[in-house]
Amino acid sequence: MDKLFRKDAFNYHALGRPGKLEVVPTKPYSTQRDLSLAYTPGVADPCLAIDKNPDDAYKYTMKGNLVAVISNGTAVLGLGNIGPLAGKPVMEGKGFLFKIFADIDVFDIEVDALDPEYFINTVKAIAPTFGGINLEDIKAPECFEIEDRLKAELDIPVMHDDQHGTAIITSAGLLNALEIVGKKIDAIKMVVNGAGASAISCTKLYLNLGVKRENVIMLDSKGVLNRERTDLNSAKKQFVSDTKSNTLEEAIKNADVFLGLSVGGVLKENMLRSMAKNPIVFALANPNPEIAYDVAKSIRDDVVIATGRSDFPNQINNVLGFPFIFRGALDVRATAINDEMKIAASRALAKLAKEPVPEEVNIAFQVQNLKFGKDYFIPKPTDPRLIERVAPAVAKAAMETGVARKPISDWGAYVEELKKRLGLTNPLKGHMTAACKNNPKRIVLADAEHYNVLKAAEIAQNEGLAEFILLGNEKIINHVIADNDLELNGVEIIDPRSKKERNRIQDFAKVLFEKRRRKGMTLDKAQDTLIHKNYFGPMLVEKGKADAVLSGYTYNYPDTIRPALQIIGRKPDTKIVSGMYIVNTKEGPIFLSDCTVNLIPDKNTLIEIILQTAEAVRRFNIEPNIAVLSYSNFGSVPGALSTKLQEVISELHNNYPELNVDGEIQANLALDPELMKDTYPFSKLINKNVNTLIFPDLTSANIGYKLLNKAAKFDIIGPILNGMNKPVHILQMGSSVNEIVNMIMIAVLDAQQR
Repeated sequence: MDKLFRKDAFNYHALGRPGKLEVVPTKPYSTQRDLSLAYTPGVADPCLAIDKNPDDAYKYTMKGNLVAVISNGTAVLGLGNIGPLAGKPVMEGKGFLFKIFADIDVFDIEVDALDPEYFINTVKAIAPTFGGINLEDIKAPECFEIEDRLKAELDIPVMHDDQHGTAIITSAGLLNALEIVGKKIDAIKMVVNGAGASAISCTKLYLNLGVKRENVIMLDSKGVLNRERTDLNSAKKQFVSDTKSNTLEEAIKNADVFLGLSVGGVLKENMLRSMAKNPIVFALANPNPEIAYDVAKSIRDDVVIATGRSDFPNQINNVLGFPFIFRGALDVRATAINDEMKIAASRALAKLAKEPVPEEVNIAFQVQNLKFGKDYFIPKPTDPRLIERVAPAVAKAAMETGVARKPISDWGAYVEELKKRLGLTNPLKGHMTAACKNNPKRIVLADAEHYNVLKAAEIAQNEGLAEFILLGNEKIINHVIADNDLELNGVEIIDPRSKKERNRIQDFAKVLFEKRRRKGMTLDKAQDTLIHKNYFGPMLVEKGKADAVLSGYTYNYPDTIRPALQIIGRKPDTKIVSGMYIVNTKEGPIFLSDCTVNLIPDKNTLIEIILQTAEAVRRFNIEPNIAVLSYSNFGSVPGALSTKLQEVISELHNNYPELNVDGEIQANLALDPELMKDTYPFSKLINKNVNTLIFPDLTSANIGYKLLNKAAKFDIIGPILNGMNKPVHILQMGSSVNEIVNMIMIAVLDAQQR
């Protein structure tokens, strides 16, 4: 590691609050009553209930979501026997990963105990605290005895991740790699270089998957485990083979698979060349693999290779497994993590790697379009679908093998609960996706010469959300599609500047001329104007050739909305157009308006913005609870703005009494139902969760949504144009692929509702 990285690593762990974890209260604690409920005398009744029924510990305490990460520091990563205290940063890191990937709470526990019996008794003594035990960084062969004893003597899930984590992930990789090279698992010759805890566990799991024991040759630091060896412990004796080979060079000839869990550089070039056709190499020594990825690929173009490194394709990373395995085990209160649960996790991972990759994964790894094959046969750790695929697979296996004490009956609800734990779901997104798939519409994409736009079109088309017309230079569009291997076969491409569009341009020009002739536009000017995609796109919608248009990826907002207003215009019954954003939070969506159009709206404009926004929110099957924002609360700070907003509210209350709207109020009050109830019990928003915020001017609205987007890092959808006569929506310049997909769904929904 370079000096800068090492410096950053020290600072990462030391600056601010030292370490990587903290304990955060989950219940209120601001009053004396809260404290009395949290401790004495409030704890007495739950204690007595647990005394009568131990299972109530899962009801009244954090036990059911709490895992112990326990180590004695005898085999810490690649650092060796550095002891329990020096290993604490690793244990904290493991807890960190448990939390961010699966929302599992962790206490890391470092035990100063070299004696296995002492260690086992220590873990047994503290086990009532936890819902599961993750053993970590314990050297072989002691780790085998420790895990076996604890699994036998405890009634909660116990797993030594150093053994089984790598086994589970490499098993998924092995299944997919064999499929890629067209080999049968029961016919392959496998060489395992390394005979420690991880290597032995991997090999055992491979045998369960179908690898033949007689086809496996294992080596330790002294050579092949063969019949001539007299120095083997009981764990290694399980994998003694009848081969006459003594060295890796001899053993690896004509091997189909190499698994390395040993030391860097041990797999030499000549050894790789001697392997069978289409060899599979898992070189997992860290930080330097048994053979470097790029070196292996330069030697043999038929090699399928994975390493433990994140800077090359196909990283074997235990974080793909342990958070979700424990998540599934905890959620059914499993008494163990058995082989069937591990294999279920492996198969779920293998299956996931064959599915289309979410764009956030492409972005995270700075690639254009990951697809199943030699360079991608193991899911990436940032794939948001891991929790919803692996955890249910593990939970089902636990139920099928009889180790689950709390079976799951509604799997759909369980998956949604898993996604919600990490903020991966939202009722709004589910509604949008389902509605689009039910009745997809034809959308014009006006900036189709750009990868992000085309990738979004591919995703939306493959998911059945929409159909498309792509506007732009046909050669450029096809070039981008081909270069990035995008699946957009059969999509219509229109180049307004091409000769074959001349007749359509002339027809469209007549329509534009009729609309704009009293605004100074001539017929010739209309023809010249319509070759621009920001005019041609809306005209396709106006003439019924498409259902909606989406543009703005490369243009400023005013330059995009102006052509749409000139061609399509406002609804006949409205005087304004307004722009709304949707902020997706774990608790649900919040709608913000007007964020894009009206600079300093007067009273009547504000009323129309509010009514337009309420109508738009209802289109998402959500009843709007609207707060009109200001610097004051119900006139607490006098001023012209406060007076204007009070007049707006008064008129709305008089003319639209069914509308849940109130103000003017400050933003913190609007989003705090308890504070609202305590302070202003007369408000129409009492006992309602505010989901719609109306800003008093464009400046505050624009600042507000951009702060939420960048500082709070919320997922934001928009801008959504309200008040247009036909569906027109505008992208922010340089939108991400996911943002464009969201806006495609908005355009489809708008078209459906018309």
